[in-house]
Amino acid sequence: MSVCKFLPEPKTIAVVGCPFSGGQPRVGVDKGPIHLVEAGLLTQLKELGWNVQFDGHHQFEEISAADDPPIGKLRNPRFVSRVTKAVAEAVGGHAKKGQLPLTLGGDHSLAMGTISGTLDTYPDACVIWIDAHADINTAETTDSGNIHGMPVSFLMGLGSKVPEFSWVKSGLRPDSIVYIGLRDVDAGEKRILKENNIKAFSMHEVDKYGIGKVVEMALDYVNPKRDRPIHLSFDVDALDPTVAPSTGTPVRGGLTFREGHYICEAIYETGLLVALDLMEVNPSLEDEESVKQTVAVGCSLVRAALGETLL
Repeated sequence: MSVCKFLPEPKTIAVVGCPFSGGQPRVGVDKGPIHLVEAGLLTQLKELGWNVQFDGHHQFEEISAADDPPIGKLRNPRFVSRVTKAVAEAVGGHAKKGQLPLTLGGDHSLAMGTISGTLDTYPDACVIWIDAHADINTAETTDSGNIHGMPVSFLMGLGSKVPEFSWVKSGLRPDSIVYIGLRDVDAGEKRILKENNIKAFSMHEVDKYGIGKVVEMALDYVNPKRDRPIHLSFDVDALDPTVAPSTGTPVRGGLTFREGHYICEAIYETGLLVALDLMEVNPSLEDEESVKQTVAVGCSLVRAALGETLL
């Protein structure tokens, strides 16, 4: 195993299963984590030499927000806030014990919680965000009000303050996040990225330079001395729908199977990974074969980010 500079021996992964779909309207994304675990992911990680801790999926039933009218345009704001706060506490607790939290989502609003939890333990951590979407809409720019398109703006403290989310660690700086794989970015989000000088490598750059160069440039930007802890947040819709069809907002022209895996392998090789999210696997979309394929790809990305190599 590559030595992780920030994790003590024995190397332990704490799996945080988050069957949650409140950040967007389509049912089924809450079943993603369950399918990933049922596909044998925990055993696969043990075979890579990790200690694996898994206390069952988080049950969010007790976090009810029956009375949850929109705040401005934001849908399910109280429910999303309470769940992501609980996730932040879980992820932060594991990180403090020197474990690597692997969060299985669920929709990408969860990253508000996972990254807050990471920053709590590693304030100088950087974020590598792999996604077709920038997820940086604010309360002002969102058209849909779906909070899974907004976690980065909350983490960076952009847009008007929503008291319900005042718990979010909003200190993520523009030089602490980099995107790879963008190809479906709203006009408001393009403006936000430009105004805040946030580095993003779209599929245009992946085509132009190749994935190896893009990952190197992304790391050079966000982690030039290769000494900052890395939080990798991977939305499966970054991959082309022919590779990972079962996801809520698929967009043609995405990363290939190998490009997605290369990113994970290269991040693992840095020895700096301290937290990993795999989000937006939705087993209720598409036929059984596509679901199986997407879940298998999800497991395989996680293994690549945690040390599986081709040779």
